[in-house]
Amino acid sequence: MTGVLAGVASAGVLLQFYLSLRLASANGQSLAFGVVSYFGYFTILTNLLVCLALALPLLARASAGGRLFERPSVAAGVATSIAFVGLAYHLLLRHIWAPQGLQWLADVLLHYAVPASYVLYWWFALPKGALRWTDPLVWSAYPGVYLAYALARGAAIGSYPYPFIDVSAIGYGQAMINALGLLIAYIGLGLVVVSLGKVKARYNKE
Repeated sequence: MTGVLAGVASAGVLLQFYLSLRLASANGQSLAFGVVSYFGYFTILTNLLVCLALALPLLARASAGGRLFERPSVAAGVATSIAFVGLAYHLLLRHIWAPQGLQWLADVLLHYAVPASYVLYWWFALPKGALRWTDPLVWSAYPGVYLAYALARGAAIGSYPYPFIDVSAIGYGQAMINALGLLIAYIGLGLVVVSLGKVKARYNKE
């Protein structure tokens, strides 16, 4: 099961990488621009995180990375992050474009198939351990660092990955308000994940 899910997640990120390079070429931009654009999205980075979370414990369990991703708090943080990707896309972004062909397939893999599959994998296959109510605050450092990266990248190249943090269109004030709202939503989702983990751990002991 782990290998299959890792393959699906890898297929999604590799397909989108190819499409990003193809789009850059079609628009007369360099391949380097395509790479920079590709790595600008929270969706891509989080799907890559899922790939690591699945592959390292499977292929290099004794390594530092393998041990890290086997920790219940880390696995739950990955589940929260990829669930956030799916929910945020479905609620905020899916209506702004209509992908076709291979882009539609990449869209489904990255925003629906991988998020749903990894959350189910976390629920059924991974140990929950002693998750703490403060864990979502720790996990929120990930989207927080991403926000700083996305804003710095946007200021450097004049392009922002998401409309709700597009400073050039809505200004820093509104972008920060939007980001704060999303961060609160992320922490709230994390608390739901912790709650579910505690319920599952208690059930498994009975």
